[in-house]
Amino acid sequence: MEKEAVREYGNSEPAREWKLRLYVTNQTPRCVVAYRNLRKICKEHIQEKCDIEVIDILENPEIARQEQIVAVPTLMKLSPKPERLLVGDFSKVERVIKGLDLERQVSG
Repeated sequence: MEKEAVREYGNSEPAREWKLRLYVTNQTPRCVVAYRNLRKICKEHIQEKCDIEVIDILENPEIARQEQIVAVPTLMKLSPKPERLLVGDFSKVERVIKGLDLERQVSG
């Protein structure tokens, strides 16, 4: 397969930076736990290559409408591609790793 064709389906090289967006509501216990669990997963599996943007949908309801966020906490993986959505408190680490495709991206 030609290299150009592979690029259309996403980057096959390990990611240099992860951009994640976490949608929350205020400081609710479930959202706080989700953030802590996500930070721990990033620290252990992505090291310093992770940027987490936290958006409170009560303060920014328009963003939630645009992105069609209907549950919180919701995590959106923006990069590396493909984009993915995960909902929950991220306490099941193996599911988060699989859902974000961390194993393939980090190991290369």
